[in-house]
Amino acid sequence: MKKLDEQAEQIMNERFGKDSVIALATTENGVPYVRNVNAYYENGAFYVITHGLSTKMKQIEKNPVVAVAGEWFTAHGTGENLGYFGRPENSEIAGKLKKVFAEWIDNGHNDFDDVNTCILRIELTDGVLLFHGTRIEVDFGGII
Repeated sequence: MKKLDEQAEQIMNERFGKDSVIALATTENGVPYVRNVNAYYENGAFYVITHGLSTKMKQIEKNPVVAVAGEWFTAHGTGENLGYFGRPENSEIAGKLKKVFAEWIDNGHNDFDDVNTCILRIELTDGVLLFHGTRIEVDFGGII
């Protein structure tokens, strides 16, 4: 497995450095759960706007090890609740998410006055990226 190189990072940014739908898998009591989420990729992590009291966040709180799958890509990672979307510490990534998700962010699904509206950060640890018939096993530098 090789460290994420410039070409792999470019592919990741082209595929997922925008509003992207990925599958996110969590576990509870040894049972896997998978759902699709809107996500944005940047510097080895995916970011998702979600509700802090959702099933996925409760599962991540108990076991932060997750898996993701997207366009010709699968990976493992660690989920982290960055807290309320409106926290000053989240202003930089929240601003990026507002731009990336501009098409739907204000459709009524999100309540940004609710302190439980949070940002989920999925720090990638390892993955497989397929590109023009080539399989690239990637080490994102994390540890599971």
